[in-house]
Amino acid sequence: MKSLIEITIQTLLAFFSILYITRILGRQQVSQLTVAEYINGITFGSIAANLATDLENHTWQHLLGVILFGALTYFVNKVALKKRSLSKVFQGEPVLVIQDGQILERNLKRLGYNVDDLMVLLRQQDCFSPDDVEFGLIEMNGSLSIIKVGEKRNVTLGDLNITPSDESIPTELIIGGQIIYENLKQRKLTGKQLMKELNKYKIDKVSEVMYATVDRSGKFYVDKFKDNIRPGSDLSENNKGI
Repeated sequence: MKSLIEITIQTLLAFFSILYITRILGRQQVSQLTVAEYINGITFGSIAANLATDLENHTWQHLLGVILFGALTYFVNKVALKKRSLSKVFQGEPVLVIQDGQILERNLKRLGYNVDDLMVLLRQQDCFSPDDVEFGLIEMNGSLSIIKVGEKRNVTLGDLNITPSDESIPTELIIGGQIIYENLKQRKLTGKQLMKELNKYKIDKVSEVMYATVDRSGKFYVDKFKDNIRPGSDLSENNKGI
C-alpha cells in the first residue's frame, strides 16, 4: 500500500513538473524539432519516467534531475537565440544539397542521407526531378526547402497583378452536433437563420451536423456526420470497394 501511495505521489510530481517545464521551454511542434532537440526530449522524458516509478532512490534526486535538465535546455535555447555562432553548434544549420539541378553528394553524405531519402523529400515538395530545382537545402529539422527553377515555379496572384480579397478565420457555429451560441451571437445570427442555412444542405436537425462554420463574407461550411462518399474515392487498403 505504501509503494502505491509513493508511486502516485511521484507520478503526480513527474507529470506536473514536465507540464510546467515544457510550457516554459515553448510550444515548438514536433515537426520543427532538430535532431538534438528530439533526443533531448526523449532523455527528459526518461528522467521523468524514473521519477514516477523508481522507489529505490530518493524522489528528490530524480526531481532535481528533471529540474536541472529542464534548466540546462532553457539556458542553451536562450543562448542560441542571442549568439548565432553558438546556435550553429547547438542546433546546426541548413545544408545545401541541390544547386542548379545538381545533387551535391558530398553534403548529402555528410548528413547521412542517400539519394532515395532526397527523392522522398523532393516528392513531398511536389517536385519529382532535381533538374527542376535551383536551390535545395536540408533544414535543421531534417525537412527539405527548395526554390524551383523559374519556369517551374507556381504562378502567384502578384505575378498576375491581381489583388486578393481579404480573408478571415471562419467562426465555428456547430461542433459535434452542438450549437456554439456565443459564436452565433457574435456573428449576429439567430437559431432560425442557422436552421435556414442548414436546410439548404437538406439538414433538418442540428444533431446531424458534425461541424459548421461561417466566414466574414457569410459563406457557410457544413459537414454532416453521415458522409456521402463516392465509390472508389477511399484509397486505404481496407476499402473493399476498390
